Amino acid sequence: MLRGVFVTGTDTGVGKTIACAALMHRFRGTARIRYWKPVQTGIEADDDTAVVRALGRCSDLELLDDGIRLRRPLSPHLAARLSGSRISIDALAKVAAAQPAADRWIVEGAGGLLVPLDERELMADLIARLALPVVVVARTRLGTINHTLLTLEGLRARSLHPIGVLMVGVPNAANRLASETYGRVPVLGEIPVIHPLTDVSLKEAALLIDSQGALAECFA
Repeated sequence: MLRGVFVTGTDTGVGKTIACAALMHRFRGTARIRYWKPVQTGIEADDDTAVVRALGRCSDLELLDDGIRLRRPLSPHLAARLSGSRISIDALAKVAAAQPAADRWIVEGAGGLLVPLDERELMADLIARLALPVVVVARTRLGTINHTLLTLEGLRARSLHPIGVLMVGVPNAANRLASETYGRVPVLGEIPVIHPLTDVSLKEAALLIDSQGALAECFA
């Protein structure tokens, strides 16, 4: 199976894709790092693989653009149902199993941990099937403590392994400390609001991620 990390979020729109592009910059060169978005909804307006390609300065070999691609910008289970299809974790696991063993992966989820994929399985079930440790992307603003702790609790309840939290937004020292203290995981870094957001400016911000080396062994 894959080696690397699974990037989930405390909600949709928290900055998972920007975080993934930053991780590509941060760990490129340690091994062949590759990005994969197994499930993408709203593909006509939002193509996260294309965003990571641009912001992460990725080559074709660093991207796997294979998986579920759905037109409507809805929860995966509903977008699939309305398109007359069904999301299969078995099929996604086969895609993962076919990849070279030497590669290291940044796999991005859709939405948050408990987003439904079909009538009974959740994004958490895909994470469990891929057996990857998890990076939780969270906002920095008010409300993030509760959302972050709930996500960490949900991971642990399913015997999944959260490595830490990556915060996106205006830095907030109190929320960072609370997330670490009550969540019992490190904050791996903070990606501030970046204007303009380009591959160059994001690469500079990415240099500060994982200064303590908590992620390094995932990409070794």
